[in-house]
Amino acid sequence: MNPKLSNRINAMATSATLAMAAKARELRQEGKDIIGLSLGEPDFTVPEFVKNSAIKAVNDDYHAYTPVDGYGDLKQAIITKFDRDNNLTYTPTQIVVSTGAKQSLANLAMVLLNEGDEVLLPAPYWVSYSDISKLAGGVPVEIPSSIESDFKITPKALEAAITPKTKMMIYSSPCNPSGSVYTETELRALADVLINYPDIIVISDEIYEHINFTENHASMATFEDMYDRTVVVNGVSKAFAMTGWRIGYIGAPDWIARACNKMQGQITSGANCIAQRATITALENPPSKIKYMVDAFKERRKLILDLLSEIPGFKTNEPQGAFYVFPNITYYFGKTIKGKTINNASDFSLFILEEANVATVTGEAFGDPNCIRISYAAADKDIIEAMKRIKEALA
Repeated sequence: MNPKLSNRINAMATSATLAMAAKARELRQEGKDIIGLSLGEPDFTVPEFVKNSAIKAVNDDYHAYTPVDGYGDLKQAIITKFDRDNNLTYTPTQIVVSTGAKQSLANLAMVLLNEGDEVLLPAPYWVSYSDISKLAGGVPVEIPSSIESDFKITPKALEAAITPKTKMMIYSSPCNPSGSVYTETELRALADVLINYPDIIVISDEIYEHINFTENHASMATFEDMYDRTVVVNGVSKAFAMTGWRIGYIGAPDWIARACNKMQGQITSGANCIAQRATITALENPPSKIKYMVDAFKERRKLILDLLSEIPGFKTNEPQGAFYVFPNITYYFGKTIKGKTINNASDFSLFILEEANVATVTGEAFGDPNCIRISYAAADKDIIEAMKRIKEALA
């Protein structure tokens, strides 16, 4: 901590996923053969039809500032996508395009939270939910779950966490880090609790929507009594492997979208022009165009679960979406391996990095200190070699 810096930045945690990725890069530069299973980044290239659209945009001389909330025809493509894939109806003023879904989430926190407002986080949750909430003055309130409940919270647990200070709930489905997918019935049960608290806004992070092995994505925004208080956050980073293109978007109640537009206008203004043009093409195409990636992730899920089952002490569920496994590794807590004592998930993740040269992420960053997150958005050969190294390091 540097006293010359603001209290807010000194209090903010570094993103655990980005920190582990940076550590892995440093070790590679030192000559170590590190297998990176820490980042949620597909190893596929961007589909050719999307790349061609970006090239066309360059040749068509797109270069000027974009509208703060996104090109009109991109917003229309998003509206069409919501109607086609989610049975959700929005108008252009309800859509805001941002520099990645992370900015969408930050916009929402900044425009909705006041100092001391509580934010419900069904745990495990994506690492940045907590610190984004804190930055906006909010107070994160974790709602625990466990591998026994498939890392999903119950209506009873949700009810118990609500207080007069509760302003927001943020959840993801499919979930990062657990891969769990809430069914429509499960979301309806949670909504039946929330309808009794009309001031609570729900942020539904659906960035992994298409990487869903149940083939039945559900959104709380589809419930008529929740539509006016639910914000859907999505983007093209995961489904289209467009992580570096940085395009996210929201479908929101009009008053929230207008506030996000106002906030963004003072921070970044509009998102990258070429990436926006390419995103129009991505969203206009049906999800079947990226099914080859989803099929590959499903095969990799089976591969990594089979390999993990051969390592003593790893307790796993079967994730129904995204591209992560979130094994419980408490079996190793208190054990000393190769002279190193494993006291918690952070120790375990560091041990795996140093002894097996495999980068994972501690579950503590996701609100669950009993687990680690392993990404299988990697080639089969890397998954196989990584699991082999972990097994040998722990033997």
